Parts: sequence; C-alpha cells; structure tokens
Amino acid sequence: MNTHEALVQDIIAAHASLALPAAATAPAVFSSDAPVYRAAKQACLALGFIEPDAECLAKAWQRVFERTGQFKAGAWPDQAADFGIRPWPRDDAFAACPRQLGLYAVLPDAAWVVRMARAGVATVQLRFKSDDARAIDQEVRAAVQAVQGTDALLFINDHWQAAIAAGAYGVHLGQEDMEEADLQQIRSAGLRLGLSSHGYAEMLHADSFSPSYIALGAVFPTTLKRMVTAPQGTGRLGAYASLMRDYPLVAIGGIDSSRLPEVLASGVGSVAVVRALVAAEHPEAMAASLQAAISAKA
Repeated sequence: MNTHEALVQDIIAAHASLALPAAATAPAVFSSDAPVYRAAKQACLALGFIEPDAECLAKAWQRVFERTGQFKAGAWPDQAADFGIRPWPRDDAFAACPRQLGLYAVLPDAAWVVRMARAGVATVQLRFKSDDARAIDQEVRAAVQAVQGTDALLFINDHWQAAIAAGAYGVHLGQEDMEEADLQQIRSAGLRLGLSSHGYAEMLHADSFSPSYIALGAVFPTTLKRMVTAPQGTGRLGAYASLMRDYPLVAIGGIDSSRLPEVLASGVGSVAVVRALVAAEHPEAMAASLQAAISAKA
C-alpha cells in the first residue's frame, strides 16, 4: 500500500463512528495537490461526507498539518481556526441567547405555543405554515402574547417581518431562508437569530452571519420534513458540537425520549422536538420528563 492509500485508510479506520453510506457521486475534485488534503478528502468521501463537507474537512486537515507539522489520523479536526472560523467576540454578532436553551419545542400554531409555554417548556418555536399574510401576522402576534407571563423564549420560524412587528424574542431561519431575509433588519431590531445546518459546509455558512445559536440536524430520520441530507447520527453530532462549541447548539431531527440520552452525550446544550410532544398522549407530562432529563445533564 502506498503512502497516500495508507493515510486514507488510517483516517477511515480511526473514525468509523462518523461513517454514513457513501452515495454514488462523480469522481472527487481536488483543489490542492497537498498530500494530507488529498488523502483527507478521499477518506471523508469514503466515510460518506457529501462533497462540500469533505472539502471543508480536507482543508482543515491540511491546516492542522501545516500548523503542527504532524499528521495524526486519530485526531479529527475540531479547532475553529483550522476551518477559517473567526474568533469571538464579533462586532456583527446577533443578540445573545442562553447557552442552554433546554427543551426546545417546535410547534405548529399559537395554541400549542401557549400550551407548552404554560407547561414550563424553556424554548418554543412557532413553525406556522401558511401563504396567507394576514393569518401569519395573527398567529405570530398570538404566539408572542401566549408566552407573556411565562419564562419561555419564543422564536418564529421563517416569518421574520411578522416576528419583528410583534416583538418576538427571536427568529429561526433555514439555509435557503437566510439568503432571502434581511438579516441586518433582524439584527437592528434586537431579535435573536437561530440558523439551521446539516453538515460542515452549512455550519460554516451559518457561522459567517454570527447568529445567536446554530441548530444541528437532522440527527435521526424524520417524516416531518423532506431532508436533502441523510440523518447525521450522534457520532457526527458530537463532532459538530465540538467544532461549534462557542455557540449555543440545538440538536434536531427525530429525537424522542428513548434517544435523548445519546443526543445529550454529544455535548449539545439544547434538544428540539416536534412529534415527541405534539403526538404524545400526554404532552405536558412528556414535556416535564424531557426537560428533567435535559436539566439533569446540564
């Protein structure tokens, strides 16, 4: 086995816990001839990382080698500077939110928001799906009113204009939505910003906006939303959490009470749930149980 193949196999063998089935793709494209970069990219592709993520990781592996003068197959890159992440504090940062957002309930309407806020859920998100602008405004205002008098922090999914107008605590945006929203207006209004991510390239893209928190997922399979990326699993979740440790982090995607312990073991400070609450026979009791488990781990 030549040196290149030995490096590739050493990386693969040391990080089997991060592997996902490799999708059939076009031949790898390399942006550098550096041996560590090329071996790392080939290994990451073999571990099932999509092309943009494999490129981010390969560049990080190369930076580690250039910085330390050593190649250690067992040391997965997890230093922010090796990924080009800017240091903190930052002048362009959005308003801060708690490091531990606790149980994060993603809810379909204001009625569910008031129910879970009164049940003591720490963080709630209104994910109201509608093309009716008037209905959106009404639902967002109702959700903002619903959390008044409780300790719940309310994020509004997507509808950032309505969130600003109603005085919500924050806004949550997906990768596509963040390109269309006026982030400066959200920042100027003092709202917190949460951004979704589904792997290394999207985490780095989200980080470039200095949001209040970053959501990591989908951890497990979910039927609620069609995902363009495969479920990431808790092995990768732990790697993501290690790299993005300067942020409050929210794990999301197919998480229920049975999977909660392994998710919390990854190092994330918050866990988002959807069906685990809205499909529960006794949602308030389920919320209390999940919150207790999260608090015990904090």
